[in-house]
Amino acid sequence: MQRIAYIAFAALGIIWGSNFLFVKWASALISPAQIAFLRIFFGFLPMLGYAVIRKEIKLSHFCYWPHFLVMSLLAAVLYYYAFAVGISLLLSSVAGMLSGSIPLFAFVMTLIFLRDETVSFQKGVGVALGFLGVFMIARPWVGGIDGVNVEGVLYMALGSLSLGGSFVYARKFLSDLNLSAVALSTYQMAFALLVVAVVTDFDGIFRITEDTKSMVGVVAGLGMLGTGVAFILYYFIVNPLGAVTASAATYIPPVVALIIVYFVIHEPVTSLDLVAMGLILSGVYLLQSEKQWISGGRLIKGHS
Repeated sequence: MQRIAYIAFAALGIIWGSNFLFVKWASALISPAQIAFLRIFFGFLPMLGYAVIRKEIKLSHFCYWPHFLVMSLLAAVLYYYAFAVGISLLLSSVAGMLSGSIPLFAFVMTLIFLRDETVSFQKGVGVALGFLGVFMIARPWVGGIDGVNVEGVLYMALGSLSLGGSFVYARKFLSDLNLSAVALSTYQMAFALLVVAVVTDFDGIFRITEDTKSMVGVVAGLGMLGTGVAFILYYFIVNPLGAVTASAATYIPPVVALIIVYFVIHEPVTSLDLVAMGLILSGVYLLQSEKQWISGGRLIKGHS
């Protein structure tokens, strides 16, 4: 079982790391809101099927619908939309590296709103290193065509902040509800689908069918694999490998994204980018080696 779990662990990292490329392809044809809608729609389908097979869906759970709605906004709608905008404005390699900072934003949100964290020297160094890496990737001192789009960086930060807020909300309001991660994720995505369907302008959404590569990337890559199957794989590896090992899967996507965009679409990667990514991952490691962000298989960890 452990061997299969480690295979699932590697597959999860590869799936998350390839999401940036699929978003980049789709952004040339449809809007960020439409990308978020299609991702949620096709991700919800396998998730719902898995939940039904496991008999996780119960009518009694829907008394908690306000919590599901808030989680859908923080951990799906705003998160996916902001990342779609950010990726459309940035090189895929830059966006992929910035995604590695998600645990840093989660820690800051926890520190502000839960007030149950102490800032040790190790955590302080971790946060400082991580955000130094983000600053180096953004390179605000470089202007003109050689600079990184600051708006794109801000959207990536907004998405990370939103996801960080979902961790805080889940810990404060959902951790004692005795809901499985599978059920919570399914309800969350169901509400996200309803919300994004209401606010999305669908005019031109079928332009995605003009390019087979982009359509398959959104439907299969972002939706079914990157959202639906990724959730299932994540929960599958929590039990045999443990929560801490499972959470380490978040280290893989920035590296995978960097490899894909360099060798597949040949985007430039500078030595400064590599140093910056190293700082971000080092900062995340210092935080996670001292504090577990997930416990008991409940959804307290985000997905790229």
